[in-house]
Parts: sequence; C-alpha cells; structure tokens
Amino acid sequence: MANLAIIPARGGSKRIPKKNIKDFLGKPIIAYSIEEAIKSDLFDEVMVSTDDIDIATVARSYGASVPFLRGKENADDFATTLDVLKEVERNYLELNKTFDLICCLYPTAPFITSEKLSEGRSLLINESFDVVFPVVAFSYPIWRGVEITAGKTQMVWPEHINHRSQDLRPVYHDAGQWYWYNPKNVGKSLFTDNTGSIVLKEEEVQDIDTYSDWVLAEMKYNMRHEK
Repeated sequence: MANLAIIPARGGSKRIPKKNIKDFLGKPIIAYSIEEAIKSDLFDEVMVSTDDIDIATVARSYGASVPFLRGKENADDFATTLDVLKEVERNYLELNKTFDLICCLYPTAPFITSEKLSEGRSLLINESFDVVFPVVAFSYPIWRGVEITAGKTQMVWPEHINHRSQDLRPVYHDAGQWYWYNPKNVGKSLFTDNTGSIVLKEEEVQDIDTYSDWVLAEMKYNMRHEK
C-alpha cells in the first residue's frame, strides 16, 4: 500500500510573513511536520507543495521532496486545501504515480506527532473511513454561547440557560493538523458522511494565525516537552 504525505505551504502569508519557514524554537516551523512524517515511517514519499523557492529549499534541507512547484491558480488566498491536494494528485498521475492513501499535514503544526499519524492511519483502514482527522473539544460549552444583537446580549440556545456545563454534550472542532484520506473516496470535500476522528487534548493543539498565537504555541510546546 503506497502512502503519500503532502504538506501544503504557499509563500504568500500576510498576517505572519514567511510564516511557513519562520523560526519556531530553533528551526523553521515546517520542519516539525516534515520530521514527524519521516519519523513515522508511514510514507513512501513526504512532499511539500509550494510556489515559493525559499520554502522549497528549506523543505528539501529537512528531507522532503519538492518534485514540482504549485500552479499559480492554487497559490492565492482563495484556493482551498482540497484544490491543492487534487493538483498534487494530478501532477503525480502525469508522472505515472498513484497512492492508495494520502495524508495532508499542515506546515505550521508543531504539535503533530508520528504516533498520532499512525493512530489516524490505523483508524482510517480499520474502520474503512474516507477521511480521518484530529479534533479537540471546545474549551467552554458552545451551548452556553451568547450573541449581541442591536446592543443586547442574548443566548444563542436559550433552552440551555439553566443547564449545568457538565451536563451539556461536548462539541469538537478541527485541530488543524492533518487529514488522512482515501483519494478514491474524496471528491469535493475533505469532510464526507464517512469521516472519523481521533480526539486530542487541549495542550496538544494550537492554531497559529497571529503573533500572539505564535507565542502561545511556543509556550505550550515548551511546557509539553519539559514534562
């Protein structure tokens, strides 16, 4: 069974310039995803999809391949992750290469571990899912959420106003780290009606969109590794 790791890393980050190769505790942040993918020994190839020569150079220096550069049509703010993945699949097909399973790993996810990648692949295969990705519970029950309309604050779900937090069912969100998928079963979305997940702890997840997020991620990473 041939497995491919795709790390999508375009060069046009605006909120944090050069975000994908910015130093994170001593090495480019993309290196963490590359190294864990290689360490997992799950993949026949670990590749980076990028339109940026600097990112390509860094990716290769950490052991990833960059067999082709990303097309301009998928290098702007409007291209989806799936657009990029399907372009990679088409490019490999032109090289007469196909893969049974593919894993998309985000380049700014230093909390990815080879162990969780392996767990995700096993779940995908054993349960015959189309897609598997990690999730994390919202830190506060969304059922107690409020909204402000015309200056007035009101509950989104007023039926839960007297319910204890611990009695409300948990709701999860995408951890923003990776997606294992079967390319034969994924067409228009990475979320099908046959999708599974593994649950991560809050300390294993940190979205990085702003400089404040970056600082929090470094603090959380240090805290985890000090343990």
